[in-house]
Amino acid sequence: MRDGSGAQFGAVAYSSSASASGSHDSSLPSAPEPAGDEERANVPWDVKERYGLLSRVGIGADVSPLGVGIKSATILTQYFDARLMANFLGINTGQFELEGFRVNADLHLASAAASLDWYPLNSVFRLSVGTLFLNGNRISIKGDIQPGTSFSLNGTEFFSANANPVTGATPMTGSGVIGLHPRVPALTLAGGFGKFVPRSHRHWSFPAEFGVLLMGAPTLNINTAGTVCLDQAQTQCGNLSNPANPVTVQYNDALQASLTKWRHSLGDVQVYPLLSYSVVYSFNVR
Repeated sequence: MRDGSGAQFGAVAYSSSASASGSHDSSLPSAPEPAGDEERANVPWDVKERYGLLSRVGIGADVSPLGVGIKSATILTQYFDARLMANFLGINTGQFELEGFRVNADLHLASAAASLDWYPLNSVFRLSVGTLFLNGNRISIKGDIQPGTSFSLNGTEFFSANANPVTGATPMTGSGVIGLHPRVPALTLAGGFGKFVPRSHRHWSFPAEFGVLLMGAPTLNINTAGTVCLDQAQTQCGNLSNPANPVTVQYNDALQASLTKWRHSLGDVQVYPLLSYSVVYSFNVR
């Protein structure tokens, strides 16, 4: 019977039968798998991660031989980052006594640097080259020598005079500065692991770094004042403000000879260590 209802019933029955048999037919194509890491790996890096030039910034801090550091980093390419760093630290020892010398030492660290970071094969390992373009690192020492105390310079024994209002003699005082900044700008070379700006959605990173600062030999300058003597009885003395006095001449010659030796020893120190472990927070800027 080919009426309208029969035709409709036959169509429905045929469709159900075809669907049932098709579900067991291995010749039909299967549904495609969702796109996974293999397909994602073929996508260009800047599209895949959406982190192009200057698109992501990291700001962090560290502690190193240069002091307490504040740094910022940004993405340049898949393999390169750029960094700016500022370091500072001030430590004062207060006055202490050492073999008749009352000394106050002050460590002052202040510097700024820039660096280019390269991650070979986009790995977590890093090679960096940079420059320390501002450097105020120094050690300052001030002190006085207790009256009657002896000390030796270049093999000659000297004494700090007692205060004497009649002769105008005063105990010796001195100050010195060791400068850790003879070469500015100075080259920095470093390596490490951990990216300052992660190529992912992570915000926190903990990169480490080790390297050297090629700063050159430290400088040394010493200035003294007061009255110096050649004997403990203080019968042969000279005021250091009078360069023509024979005792003053002998003292200055011995001081300059000693400075030459000390500077020569400091000449063996041409590099400054760079060791740090940073905490960095990264975020997108565009």
